[in-house]
Amino acid sequence: MHIEPGIVDGAKVALSYATAAGAAGYTLKLGLDTLRAKGVVSLTLRSLITTVMVFCFFQVLPHYPVGVSEVHFILGSTLFLLFGAAPAAIGLAAGLLLQGVFFAPLDLPQYGINLTTLLVPLFALQALAAKIIAPNTAYVDLGYKQALALSTAYQGGVVAWVAFWAVYGAGFGMENIASVLSFGGAYMLVVLIEPLVDLAVLAAAKSLRDLEKTGLVTPRLFKSA
Repeated sequence: MHIEPGIVDGAKVALSYATAAGAAGYTLKLGLDTLRAKGVVSLTLRSLITTVMVFCFFQVLPHYPVGVSEVHFILGSTLFLLFGAAPAAIGLAAGLLLQGVFFAPLDLPQYGINLTTLLVPLFALQALAAKIIAPNTAYVDLGYKQALALSTAYQGGVVAWVAFWAVYGAGFGMENIASVLSFGGAYMLVVLIEPLVDLAVLAAAKSLRDLEKTGLVTPRLFKSA
């Protein structure tokens, strides 16, 4: 989902600093909430796990340049359901940074753009989960429709932000719009895969309830709110 270098440049990049700062600030708030609820060890371990996973999503899983960006299998809803919002956000931010530093330094000037694109849809997913998942439902008991709604919210949010940055940076020219549409169409194919991944992971988690005692997963995975 990296926005291609040069699409947003010059003074326009300054907007990404503001949006990324807002996303980072909310991540800090979520982190402090998790820290108070589960302690520093649980937050640190979950964040390390999500960082490694995100790095693998970017660098190891197949990824293809399409239009204004790249199509990656970034399983945002999977990270959220397993580890919670704060570790997922930290992992997305850290994994993106590591991938840029070691393998894609040309993407670093767009870090604020890409960070916003990853984190804001995660926060929207968190808000949606609070509305569509009943308080007495553990995540391991979710159904396909709920998993699909969460995946669509996250992946649709990523596409919407990429489209915003592309139009903000390069305007409404036919070539740019065609590139945005080709990316969006390709990226939304991930929605066909992610709910099945979510349900498979949650089904596997049902047989691993001892994880609840380790602090390595979000408490909501096995318990109702």
